[in-house]
Amino acid sequence: MKFWLQILTVLVTLILISIWSKPALADDTNNQTNTSGSNTNITGGYESTTTNNNDGQTNTTTSTTTNTSTTNGSDVPPPSANSPSYSSMSQDVCSMGVSGSISTGIVGFSGGKHVVDENCERIKLAKVLQDFGMKVASVAVLCQDKRVFAAMEAAGTPCPYQGKIGPQAAEMWEKYPELRPDYEEHLAKQEVIARIDAEIAEEKRIEAERIAAEEAEAARIEAERIEQELLTLKEENEVNNIEPVIDTVPVNMHGE
Repeated sequence: MKFWLQILTVLVTLILISIWSKPALADDTNNQTNTSGSNTNITGGYESTTTNNNDGQTNTTTSTTTNTSTTNGSDVPPPSANSPSYSSMSQDVCSMGVSGSISTGIVGFSGGKHVVDENCERIKLAKVLQDFGMKVASVAVLCQDKRVFAAMEAAGTPCPYQGKIGPQAAEMWEKYPELRPDYEEHLAKQEVIARIDAEIAEEKRIEAERIAAEEAEAARIEAERIEQELLTLKEENEVNNIEPVIDTVPVNMHGE
């Protein structure tokens, strides 16, 4: 991680340098002005005088040529910086080459280095330990990867802990969670589990209160029904306990 941060810092610095700097210019000026004569590329002025004396008559011819040639050169960038080539030199070496380059209008940089592939080393070490018959040690090496650690825990076969395996190892990892390679992910999972358990407990509490309220209401209705039945039975008993009134006055059946 530190190496990549250094590479990123260098790249940003070079980009800022390329933005603030001006490109190198190739300036070549040759002024040429043709006043008379041909378009001969002559630097500076040229003057020719010819005198002819024929039969006492003198003819003088003066020719002056001033040539100015102007050529504006184009922007010529510097050569590109080429990244160096890096090779691991062997297929049994867990390393890879990383290189990069950057060019600006003024300067170019290139560099590279070897980066160790820890995952490749871990696999090779586990294979060698497995070949030597050290199965627990082989699994322990692989368990240094947090992905393997989480997979072993999800499968119900926790990674070894100082010679302990199975449920004993699980208890130790639970006791010392800071030693887990996936400690941060473990904390996030525990927070999710705690939140969901709290929601389930709240739902159960609400459901229990609802059931208790329904049972209390049913008990109240049943008590009212029983009370009503007792009142009815009491009224019936009072009616049955009333004795009939018998009139003892004789009735004259014959009109006497």
